[in-house]
Amino acid sequence: MKFEGSSPDPMPTDWEERYLAEDTPWNKDLPAPGLVDWSDRNPTPRGGSALVPGCGIGHDAHHLASSGYLTTALDLSPTAIGLAREKYPGIANLHFREGDFLQNPPEEKFDLVFEHTLFCAIDLDRRQDYACSLKDSLKPGGLFLAIHFFIPREQEEPPFGTDLEEITELFSPFLELREQWTPRNFPNREGEEQMFLWGMP
Repeated sequence: MKFEGSSPDPMPTDWEERYLAEDTPWNKDLPAPGLVDWSDRNPTPRGGSALVPGCGIGHDAHHLASSGYLTTALDLSPTAIGLAREKYPGIANLHFREGDFLQNPPEEKFDLVFEHTLFCAIDLDRRQDYACSLKDSLKPGGLFLAIHFFIPREQEEPPFGTDLEEITELFSPFLELREQWTPRNFPNREGEEQMFLWGMP
């Protein structure tokens, strides 16, 4: 499976080039349905902070901010961050930053990290770097909420899939798995996504 309408760019993908070319079929102009459903069921803790790495144009980050989280949204594409700031201006508890989560995660720690389309977009050999940055980003007792693509890993281009064995190997050394379920999703992704809630001890 490929992001619907995606071009056959070789890896590593130049994400800035894709945003400049408006070649962003993963952008649905809405927050992830699974995130919306989860936040509806789980009230935001008072003063809660959230991080969205690989935020793109910021729909998920905006939803978390609207739910009450002090939200930091990170993307390595300057154009994506610029578009996000244009789309969601002047929101006091929503901050968009340009940066590479794998190399330079934010110095502060968060109550919640939400993952949707970063883990599946990076080279497979960088997933351990993702886990290290995640560990550094969560407060004690913090939550990692993730939507993963359960599709084959061997794709010509993103999204690169995963499975329960891989994510357990990556995240269980420092997180406790609390729940796994099949989320509501966008129409072209039925049967391809699994959602996980992990907790930092």
